[in-house]
Amino acid sequence: MPQESSHQHPHRAHRVAVIVDEGTNPFEVGVATELFGLPRPELGLQGRLYEVTLCTPTPGVRMNHGFFTLDGVPGLEAVDKADTLVVPGRPDNVVPRGADVLDAIRRAHARGARIISFCTGSFALAEAGLLDGRRAATHWMWADTFRELHPQVLLEPDVLFVDEGEILTAAGSAAALDLGLHLWRRDHGAELANAVSRRLVFAAHRDGGQRQFVERPVPDVPDESLGPLLAWAQERLGEPLAVADLAARAAVSPATLHRRFRAQLGTTPLAWLTGERVALACRLIERGEERLDVVATRCGLGTAANLRARLRRETGLSHSDYRRRFGPRSSLLPAP
Repeated sequence: MPQESSHQHPHRAHRVAVIVDEGTNPFEVGVATELFGLPRPELGLQGRLYEVTLCTPTPGVRMNHGFFTLDGVPGLEAVDKADTLVVPGRPDNVVPRGADVLDAIRRAHARGARIISFCTGSFALAEAGLLDGRRAATHWMWADTFRELHPQVLLEPDVLFVDEGEILTAAGSAAALDLGLHLWRRDHGAELANAVSRRLVFAAHRDGGQRQFVERPVPDVPDESLGPLLAWAQERLGEPLAVADLAARAAVSPATLHRRFRAQLGTTPLAWLTGERVALACRLIERGEERLDVVATRCGLGTAANLRARLRRETGLSHSDYRRRFGPRSSLLPAP
């Protein structure tokens, strides 16, 4: 469950180190730098919220398939200054990581840094002993191998990412984007996370429990995409929408709608609708609405009690804690 990060510092950017080992996948390094390394002037921020340092165990590290070589970056000593450590994946997961890489990961964890793996980077965390007895995610193609090598880890084989507080693991490479945006929400609230996702032209919120692998068969008819229905529902979250209403709008039975949501989104219509309502409630709170009954009505959650329960379940924070942490903050937020 999402928790409040212990690494927020009021006077400096949150420091993120990314270990680039031999054979690391370039895409996941790009995800880390895109999410945490770039300035965000379009968000109206005063300074950066994150700063990224790439680091390597040896000079001249070759990326996956030798596409290019990364040189001229700090060594693993940079890990010792990081608030968050990112460990991307690599394809040769049965080959043990170097002792220096594993030691750097263990040191970071021992001093309380947040540890994140992208894709098969979870193999490195497991080798370092950080995942014993914990839930974790990895790419679905490597799930059986992971279980054989690390039976002491509670592998969740079919989810996008797992948040275990100070250790978080993402599944496939694209799920790294989901986990990164999840951390933006966890660190800075839904409003900024949504703004970053719009900048990336990426889905604003996919819950970690959604399926990694979503079958997308060629449709028999051209109008089976859920896109128009989702857009229609998002404009009406304050109305008493139910799954039956969504099915009626799509002109299908509730059972057919359920199958389409599972196939296209990896979740259920009710779970999607509830998630969208909670996300809207978070944005309203961040924009300064303090009346819980008003927020509950506008986002379709009905009562203040239901809002409190849903907010705690989705964010790990009470309403008062969420409001105190994330809003209102006009100096950081762009105009709604």
